[in-house]
Amino acid sequence: MTKFLLLNGPNLNFLEKRDSRQYGSHTLDQIENDLRDFLMNHGLSLESKQSNHEGELIDILQQTSLDQEFAGVIFNPGAYTHTSIALRDAIEAINLPVIEVHISNIHNRESFRNQSYISAVASGQVVGFGVAGYQIAAYGLIQLMNEKGER
Repeated sequence: MTKFLLLNGPNLNFLEKRDSRQYGSHTLDQIENDLRDFLMNHGLSLESKQSNHEGELIDILQQTSLDQEFAGVIFNPGAYTHTSIALRDAIEAINLPVIEVHISNIHNRESFRNQSYISAVASGQVVGFGVAGYQIAAYGLIQLMNEKGER
């Protein structure tokens, strides 16, 4: 069965403990379960990983690109969005579509959050739709698969 990777960066494992005005009240487990159900309805499966460590996120992206079962990545890089050229370069190097996701709208927050090093190499970006953004990103990946005739 074709899989998507859900990859979450730093502090998303503490999502329910963060500012609920920005991030809502869902836990990462709830987001993963909801997305897994959504993808099952489309005949797809989900593998989910989270790390607070930049190098580990890069390792996961690189390893995922070598696994033929994966068709794409839904990635919330958290604060690394605004700081990590290394993650940008890893995404550019892999042969998988990556959709960048942010629960809040990074473009109407603090000025340091307005810059994304990831967006220039991502297949798409979803911001500001709360946790629904993960399903929107999954839908986008499904559409990309359909356009390529991979489904």
